[in-house]
Amino acid sequence: MTSLHRDQQLLVGDETPWHAAAVASFVVDDAGVVSAANALSRELLPSVLPGALLADTAPAWLCATGPASGELDDRRYQARPVRLSDATCWWLLDDTDAEDARSELGLARERTAFLTEASDELLGSLNLQRCMDIAARLALRHLADAAWVVGPGGPRPVVVGTPEGLRHSTLDHAPEEVLGLEEALLGFPPVPSRWLDPSGVPGWLAPEGFGPIGSVVITPLPGHAVAAGALILLRKPSSPRFSAAEEEIARLFAARVGVALSAARMFAQQASVTDTLTCELLPPVLHQLPGVELAARYRPASDTDRVGGDFYDVHPADTEDGESLVVLGDVCGKGLEAAVLTGRIRSTVQALLPMAADHLQMLRLLNTALLSTEHTRFATMVLGSVSRRHADVRLRLTSAGHLPPLVVRANGRVEEVDTQGTLVGAMPEVEAASVEIVLGPGDTCLLYTDGITEARGGPFGSEFFGEERLRRALAGCAGMPAEALVERIQMLASDWAGRTRPDDMAVLAITAPRGQHLTAVGGHGPGRYTA
Repeated sequence: MTSLHRDQQLLVGDETPWHAAAVASFVVDDAGVVSAANALSRELLPSVLPGALLADTAPAWLCATGPASGELDDRRYQARPVRLSDATCWWLLDDTDAEDARSELGLARERTAFLTEASDELLGSLNLQRCMDIAARLALRHLADAAWVVGPGGPRPVVVGTPEGLRHSTLDHAPEEVLGLEEALLGFPPVPSRWLDPSGVPGWLAPEGFGPIGSVVITPLPGHAVAAGALILLRKPSSPRFSAAEEEIARLFAARVGVALSAARMFAQQASVTDTLTCELLPPVLHQLPGVELAARYRPASDTDRVGGDFYDVHPADTEDGESLVVLGDVCGKGLEAAVLTGRIRSTVQALLPMAADHLQMLRLLNTALLSTEHTRFATMVLGSVSRRHADVRLRLTSAGHLPPLVVRANGRVEEVDTQGTLVGAMPEVEAASVEIVLGPGDTCLLYTDGITEARGGPFGSEFFGEERLRRALAGCAGMPAEALVERIQMLASDWAGRTRPDDMAVLAITAPRGQHLTAVGGHGPGRYTA
C-alpha cells in the first residue's frame, strides 16, 4: 500500500466515496497485483483482494488488457478500465438488464420483420391454395420443423409443409383425434403447447420420414366472423420446445394467415357467383340456320370487362321452312349496369318468341316490360326474321331506333335498309316500320352497333370511323364468307380506335351462301345447297 501514488491513495480507506460506490471496482498495478478493491467488489469477487495476483483470483475475461464482458453470479457485467499513473482501475458495470432489453429488442425486430414479411406475401394473392402454400413455407422458415395449414370449407383442404416440400390433400381424419384441433377449427382460443402431450398425437399427424414429435402448437386461423381453419406446428425432439413468446408469435402469424385465407375464400365465392351470372350475360354461341351463314363478333369497351351493353341473339325456327329470329341491340351505357339490362331484354325477347312473326307487337311488349322497372336506361335494336327460299335468303327487318342495316351485294354494291322506329324503354309508345329484302347468293346483310361507326381515331384521335368508311370497308368484303366479313369489319374499327374504345362493338352478318340448289323435283322445293 505504501507504493501507491497520490492519485491511488484517494482510493484507500473505508470512508472514501470510492470504497462505498454502488459499482464494483478494483485497482491492479502494472505487475498484475490487486492493490485496492471497494466494498462491492469484495462482495462480488471475494478472492480479488489487495495483494493477490489478478490472474490467479479472477475469471479469465477480467484479465484482459482492455474493455471486456462476462458473467458473475448469473449476471452479465461490462469491465471498463480507467488508467491511473502506474495502475489500472477497473469498474464492473452490471449490464444484465440492458443486455436483456437489447435481446428483447432484437427479438421484437425479428418478430416484426417476420410478421411484415408474412403480411406482404399473404396479402399479395387472392388465391386460396397459394395463400395456404405461402403460410406453410413461412411457418417452416421461421417457426417449426413441419407445419399443417388446414383451410376452410368441406372437405377441408390441407397443405403439409416439410423441408422436402409441400403436400396437398384434404383432412381425411376426425379433428377430435388431435387434442385442440377441433376447438381451433371452431375458432376457440388455442390450447397451450405445454398441455399437448406429443406422445398422444396420432401417427398420421407426423409427415412421412419426420420421426417422433417433440412439441406441438395448434392455433386457430381467425377469419371474418367464422374461423378460417387451423395451423399446426411440429418440432422434433432435437429442437427447442415452443416458448411462450414463440406461441405468441405463432398466434400473431395465424391471425394474418386467417385474414388472407378468408379474403381469398370470399374472393373465390364472389368470382364464382360473378362467373355464373356473367355466363348468362355473355354473347351466345350462334345457332346456325340451314342454308344461311351467320357470324357475329362482340368486343366490350374495356379490356377489363367481359360484358357490356351490346348484344345479339339467334332464335332458330321451330320448323325447317319457318322464320328464325335474329336480334341485335345496344343498351344505353356500358359495363355491368348496361349488361344487366341486356340480360333482361334478352330474357324478355326469349319469352316473346311465340309472337316473333309480329315485330311491332314484340317491341311494344318489350317496351312495356322495360318501363315497368326502376331503371332509367333505354335500348335500340334490330329484329330480323330470316328464312331460306330456294337459293335466296329472305329477311324482314325492323329497327327500333337503331342504325340502319347495310347490305353488300356480291358485286360490291352497298345498300342501306330503310327501316325506322322508336327506341324501347324510354317512351310509352313504340312505332316501327318493317322492310323486306332478299339476299342472293354471295350477298350479306350487316347489323352493327354504334361502337363501330363512332370509334374515334385518325391522325388526331378524334375522327369517327363513320358510316362512309364502313360502307367502303363493306364493299371491299364483297363475296366474303360471313365469318371473314365480321372479323374484318371489327378489326378495321378496332385498329381505327387504337387504345381508345369509348363504347362496345358488336356486328352480326347474315349471308346467303353461294352454291347450287339440289332438289328432288325441278329445282323448286326444299333441298340442300352445295358449293
